[in-house]
Amino acid sequence: MQDLGIIILFQGRNFVRLLEGLWVTISISIVSVVISIILGVILGMIMTSKNPLLVIVTRVYLEFIRVMPQLVLLFLVYFGLTRAFSINLSGELSAVIVFSMWGTAEMGDLVRGALASIPKQQYDSGKSIGLTNLQIYRYIIIPQALRRLLPLTINLVTRMIKTTSLIILIGVVEVVKVGQQIIEASRLTAPTASLWIYGTIFFLYFLICYPLSFLSTRLEKKWSD
Repeated sequence: MQDLGIIILFQGRNFVRLLEGLWVTISISIVSVVISIILGVILGMIMTSKNPLLVIVTRVYLEFIRVMPQLVLLFLVYFGLTRAFSINLSGELSAVIVFSMWGTAEMGDLVRGALASIPKQQYDSGKSIGLTNLQIYRYIIIPQALRRLLPLTINLVTRMIKTTSLIILIGVVEVVKVGQQIIEASRLTAPTASLWIYGTIFFLYFLICYPLSFLSTRLEKKWSD
């Protein structure tokens, strides 16, 4: 029985600890997603502006965030800013800052693309029947943009949840870190524990991300018919 690593899952509070680590992952993801959606919508609307300066600034921000790996951004914020400016940032707060920056850029580009995909005739039609700009956006543009935007937004949320596993590298005790601690503590008594622990972590991520991915696919098929 010494080699049955699955037993490690149910020893003491190991499984509960994995769930607690998963909650850390989920909570960071939720906060980052909410901030990203709010700021991303604003950024996307700015990116459709006819002001060339605003367009250039937002485009530079978008490209900078896209080119820079999330891991490098995490190190830059958690290690760089704290030492350069003597700022006390926790790993969790650093993760929220980085993923919000990334999510805002990606969400902003999605919003820009959704708004830009609405034919100009839709605006003209609204004006021709006497609607104000606010009414055109409320009744014509926003409903159509949401149909294009929602599946893409759900995909972005899924990507953000999966990418939060990187925060283990700045010391945040999330689900992967907890898994490593359990494996390290049982490396002598259960050499195969890593298979079961990481398999469980995979399954937990699957339980969270698959329903979102499935919902996104269904919405795309439904609205493309």
